[in-house]
This record gives sequence, C-alpha cells and structure tokens, in this order.
Amino acid sequence: MSNIFEKKVIFSILISLIVVFVYATITQIRDMPESFEHLYLKHKKQFFLDASGKRLNSTYKNTWNIIDQVEIYELPELYLKALLVAEDKSFYTHHGVDYSARINAIYQNLKAFKWIRGASTISEQVVRMLHPRPRTLWSKWIEGFEAEKLEKNITKEEVLQFYVNQVPYAANRRGIQQGALYYFNRDLVTLNEKEILALVVLIRSPKWYDPVKNKKSLDKRIATLAYKLYLEKKITTNQFKNIKDASLSISKARNSTDTSHFISFVSSQLNTFEKEKLIIHTTLNLDYQNFIQKILNNKIDALKDKNVHNGAVIVIDHQTNKVLSWVVAYAGQKNKQFNSYDSVLVARQPGSTLKPFLYAQALKKGWEATTLIDDSPLSESVGLGIHSYHNYSNNNYGLITLRQSLGNSLNIPAIKTIQFVGVETFLNSLHSFGISTLNEYPNYYGDGIALGNSEVSLYELTRAYSVFARMGKFDKINVIQNSGKDKKGRQIISEKIASLIADILSDSTARAKEFGMNSILNFPQQTAIKTGTSSDYRDAWTIGFDDKYTIGVWFGNLDYQSMNKVTGSIGPAGVLRGVFTYLNQGRDPKALYLSKDLIKKRVCIQENIDSPCQMIDDYFIHKSKQTSIKKFIQEFKIIAPSKNLILAKDPRIPDELEYYKFQVSKVKNLIKIEWYLNSILIATTKNESYDWKVKRGKYILQVKKFVGYEEVLSRKVLFNVK
Repeated sequence: MSNIFEKKVIFSILISLIVVFVYATITQIRDMPESFEHLYLKHKKQFFLDASGKRLNSTYKNTWNIIDQVEIYELPELYLKALLVAEDKSFYTHHGVDYSARINAIYQNLKAFKWIRGASTISEQVVRMLHPRPRTLWSKWIEGFEAEKLEKNITKEEVLQFYVNQVPYAANRRGIQQGALYYFNRDLVTLNEKEILALVVLIRSPKWYDPVKNKKSLDKRIATLAYKLYLEKKITTNQFKNIKDASLSISKARNSTDTSHFISFVSSQLNTFEKEKLIIHTTLNLDYQNFIQKILNNKIDALKDKNVHNGAVIVIDHQTNKVLSWVVAYAGQKNKQFNSYDSVLVARQPGSTLKPFLYAQALKKGWEATTLIDDSPLSESVGLGIHSYHNYSNNNYGLITLRQSLGNSLNIPAIKTIQFVGVETFLNSLHSFGISTLNEYPNYYGDGIALGNSEVSLYELTRAYSVFARMGKFDKINVIQNSGKDKKGRQIISEKIASLIADILSDSTARAKEFGMNSILNFPQQTAIKTGTSSDYRDAWTIGFDDKYTIGVWFGNLDYQSMNKVTGSIGPAGVLRGVFTYLNQGRDPKALYLSKDLIKKRVCIQENIDSPCQMIDDYFIHKSKQTSIKKFIQEFKIIAPSKNLILAKDPRIPDELEYYKFQVSKVKNLIKIEWYLNSILIATTKNESYDWKVKRGKYILQVKKFVGYEEVLSRKVLFNVK
C-alpha cells in the first residue's frame, strides 16, 4: 500500500514539475516580429549625409546597424557558402532548430566534459540578438521555440539578410559591411577571398580571432574553414590554394574629415519632424570640405611662427542659398588649441569688413561712388579722452572718392561716413542683414563701429555679404536639403546699391593706393573681396563673392592672443584665393551682376572752384544732372573737452602752470578761431587749439571759425573742473 502511495506521490511530483516546466517555457517564449523594419525606427543617434549621400558622421551607439546594410544579392557568393558551412549547414531545411546538430553538440560537450559547441542555427542567433539572455541551457531551450516561431513569421531570406547585416563584430560594429570597413578599411566588394573568410570566422569570436592580437589563431581557423569548403566542393582547388597563399591586408579604418561642428549646427536647425528622422540629408559637399580642410590647415601650419592657431572657412552657394562647406581648422585633431570650438560661429571683431555695409547706407542716403571725402588726420573725442584715427599705412590722401575710400579700406573716411550716416541707422541696417550679435545700444559702439569695434561671427558676416551677391536680397541660408528658399526673403538694399558695392570691391584700381595693382586680391575672375584686421592683430578676415559662391575666411586665436602682424591680405586671402580656384575648376564664372538702372557718367572732380578739373567715369545711383562732384563737408566741432567732461586740478602742479588744451576738428584754409567760454570771448587763435589755464567751475565752451568770408559756430560743450 505504501509503495502505491509513494508511486502516486512521485508521479504527482513529476506531473507538477512537468506542468511547471511547460508553464515556465510557455511564459518565457516571447512574440516574434513579422518584420524587422520596425526595429530601425528606434535610434539613439541620427545619421547625416552630404549632398551626394556620403556619410558625414559615424555612430555605433545605435542598437542596430541601420545605414550600412547589404542586400542578399550584393553579398559575395563565397561569403554565403562559407557562412552556411561555418554557422548553419541546414539553414534552408530546418524550421528554426537543427535538432541533429543539437544532439551532436550535446554528445561532444559531454565527451569533452566542457562546453565546446552550441549548435545554434542562424535563426537562433537572430533570436539572441532580438532578445538577449544569459548564455545558459535554459536560454537555449527557449531560443529554440522562438526560432521556430520566427521562421513562421519571416522568410528564410529575410532572416539571413538581417543576420549578415546585424551580426556583431568588435568595437560595436555590426554586419559584414561595417566589419569590412573596420578590419580592412575597404568596401566589401574589394576584399579578396581570404579576407571574406576572415569576416566569417570573426563571427565566432571577434576577440579570440582578432587579426592584430591573434593573427595566428585567425589564419589557422581560416585554413580550417577553407579546407571544409574544399571537401564539400564549395570551392575549387585553385581557390583553396589562393586562399592559403593570400595575405590579410589589415588596415583599421582611419578617421575621416571631422564635420562635427557642422552637424551640431544642423542639429540646432532641425524642426520637430526632422528631429525624429533617422537620416538627415545636408547641403554639405564632402569633397569640398576635405579640400578646404587641408588648405586651411596647411596655411595655418605655415603661419605658426606668426602665432596663428585657429581659423575657419564657410562656403555659401548664393544661387541656391546652400552651405557647401563649414570648416574649422584642425577639426577633430588631438592636441590642437581650442579646435573643439566652432570658429564659424564664434563672435570676433570684424575689423574693416563692415565698411561695405556702411558705404551702402551712405549711398542710400544720397552719396555716390564719386562723392569726395576728406582723408586728413583726424582726432575725435571718445568718452572722456581723445582718439586719433589713422589709416593702416599711416598715409593720408586728402580728398578721395567713396570708391577709393572703400576700395583702399581707409579708416578716416569711414569715420566721417559713419558721422554722415549715423550709428543708429548703420546698426539697424546691420540687423537687417542678419547680424544678430550687435545687440547693444548705438552709444555703446559709437563711431568705432565703422572700424569693427563690435563682434560678429563668420557665419553671419558671410551670410550678410551674400546679400550683395544676391543683388540686395536677404534669403534664408539652408543646411538641409530640400529646405527651399525662404518665402520671407526680402530686399534689404536696392539692386543698384548692391551691384555698385560689388563693383567697387572687385575693382583692383580702386584699391591700388593701399594694396597695389598686383595684390593677392586681384583674382583671375571678377570677384568682390574685402579684408579686415582687428586691433592688435587679434583677428584677420577675408570675405569674397563671385557670380556663384560667397566665401568667408577668418584667422586668429580663440584665447585672444595677438597674431604677429597677420592681416586679412597676408593670411586668409591666400586661403580664399585657393578655395575660389578649386571651386571654379571646370566652370566658366560670369561677371558680377551690374544693375541696368545704374547711370554711367563722366564727371569733373575738383576740390574747389579754382581747382583743375579731373574727369572720371563712374556709375551713379541717383538721377542727377550734376557734372561736378562736391566734397563731403565734415561737421566743425569741438574735440576737447568732450561733452560732460569732468576735470580735476592736480595738487602737484602750481595753479599758474596748470593748462588744458582745447581742440577743434581740422580746418582747411583757416583764417582764425574765436574761443568763447560761458559766452565770453577768451582767445583768438590761428590754429585748431588753445591752451586754457585751468580754473574750478562749470563751463560751456563754444568756438567760431573763420574761413574766407564764412563764419561757422560749433555746438556747445559742457564740462566741469573740480
């Protein structure tokens, strides 16, 4: 009786164990997908391609190999044969599990008293990729059911294609194409037969068969696989011999041109829909990028002795409004100063590169290219002090036309032009050109904004120049393909003014006084060019455009160290010239646009009625019957003291010896000047200054000049002595 009871108990326990085992099995089996496509929708990082589809970034952080996929029909025949022999001989006959192979594996493992074979089919390996589990017997049991379930949902060809594109290699690489690039730095179709077999062998253990660290093990395993293929008549005798004699050309993939700065900018421009896309097609031309990166790096290398360490180049196709290149010096290289910062976007002092925008406003306000501006020594009150302005060469040219003032990038005429235009008007115009970094009040910049005492980025400055190239129209600049033109594009300045500025900037004669007739700025094709150098040589710029491209180049040091006398024409201009030469290979550049509404006239230029007449030809914006050009008369004003100046008497100097120099702006053909302090005439001089004995009190100074029969009063200036 007891034996029967014991048997019933044992039977019950067995039944219970079986039920539990079956239940555990059923509950552990997961659903299998009916397609692999949904897996690729989930990604951690986007891929960015250039305009022709070349990859700009490489990421191996995504769970799946999404972009480097190969179709079954593109696989080498030898690879498929070797893969099935090595991994799953019965792939096309089993239904997910090869039970004969599994039984044989169990026998081999028991015989060896260790785990030496797994006998996993390709379908089971795919299951393991989809649902990673600890490598245990229980996991293998469950994976068998899931593999059968997978093959009911998905065809053999789909399973095989997924496997060859997702099988893991070293360094997070997945799939045969990434493996070929990682181990051999070549595309799959270029591999020899031994290298193809190496990719099959490496599936088993990328670590154990590492071609660098364990080359002997890899060679031995390849030879074994080749012999199996030969025995099974999958390869010929010649193929077998060739594989044995061939060598593995191991060459790890090298870093390509670093476009991370551009990618970062593109990412910041993506809309909500684009942020969800896996692949972003940009406007960048990778061939241009590679060339410009080399030419920029080489130029900065050549200027190392002049303390130049940073630089940037941007190329815009202003016909299509697309960014073609976005280059930061030494991008991606180790041990280079500050190359992790995007120099294309860093705001720096632009030097003289803002002058074309200033003269555009002067033209808008009534000046012409032939308007005469007095380029004479100039000192002005700045804050509580006096600043003397100088041209770069320290030369002064007297009365000089607007065309020559801009062409030669003269500073003194620019200061007189900003006084005519007005700082606020000029600042507002720069905003309309898309320069957003100038966000202070006009008084913050003062007249110095004409010479570049502000800060702008290379991106915004080059975009602003593209307005001149685009005949005065501001348009959105695109970095993503198929973005289209900006529907809100607007006319910033007239076509007449835009084309006249372009004509001046491309006129080698107009810049001859400062740059010479044979300067580096004289390009083979008509190109509008402007250089700029900031104070103490901290920044050097060259911006240019022809009929198709607008290009900006900046040199400097991002830690604000001064360069050793590197100007726009010494550094960036060489890069600009090289880039234009490269881009214009194989095409015939056209002349810059010249508005048909410009009026070409021959006019007489004379300093005054008694001066000889110099006849010149130029383009006019404003309809006028004028045949002689009058000079621009600068405002007569007090330079020192400045408005609301507070002076303090120096106790170390005796009162009878303490003087302060009153000073007015330069006056030609001066007869005399009368100095009025608190409406009382205190002195008459025949020059522009007067030494006044300092006394405590509050004062109002006004000055009257006498030139010929003309008398001119200055504005009043209030100051205080304590």
